[in-house]
Amino acid sequence: MTTLQRRIWDISPAVDEHAAVFPGDAAYSQKLHFALSPDCPVNVNTLTLSPHTGAHADAPMHYANGAPAIGAVDLLPYLGPCRVIHCLDCGPLVEPQHIAHALQDMPPRVLLRTSVVASQDWASFTALAPATLALLATKNIALIGIDTPSVDPSTSPDLPSHHMLLKHDLRVLENLVLDDVPAGDYELIALPLKLMQADASPVRAILRELRELAPHPRPLPTGARE
Repeated sequence: MTTLQRRIWDISPAVDEHAAVFPGDAAYSQKLHFALSPDCPVNVNTLTLSPHTGAHADAPMHYANGAPAIGAVDLLPYLGPCRVIHCLDCGPLVEPQHIAHALQDMPPRVLLRTSVVASQDWASFTALAPATLALLATKNIALIGIDTPSVDPSTSPDLPSHHMLLKHDLRVLENLVLDDVPAGDYELIALPLKLMQADASPVRAILRELRELAPHPRPLPTGARE
């Protein structure tokens, strides 16, 4: 029997020397460490990058001393049913009224598409109002994602939305690319690396079309054999 392949959306930006990072953070770079030649059978590069490069998962230790590193957090929030909510006219902050239309029967993971084209501009991007995270926490979510570089504005001195994540023990994905993803429900797969001392990890984030539920088998007629 032929199994239909479920559609996949790659929601990760490219990671290379052009990848945007927070001003002052380490820019992406790479150099050839071993070069393929008659004396060497492989190419091997050395990479230098901030763990907040590209699509990434922040660890609690990013905004709280003594909190877990990204390699110590549970992977379950990064894998499973997810809802993409469009809030394209939200302005500088996603407020509760911008997502109120999509909160019924929520899955445990939410990704917010805030712009027509994903913003990786650290000078100006849409962030999350703490009240919006507080509202989502009442829906028993485990993870929130956004298509901009951070859930807090780049000029925020105290990162209230990051601390709201800490308060409710929520995981976060930042810098996603949701430009071509319709609003609706999907399967999210965005596993961080097991970096045991890191405050974040790049992820290869994808959304997969949900598998349709198989119909319940009809009961057999009385006396029939399987």
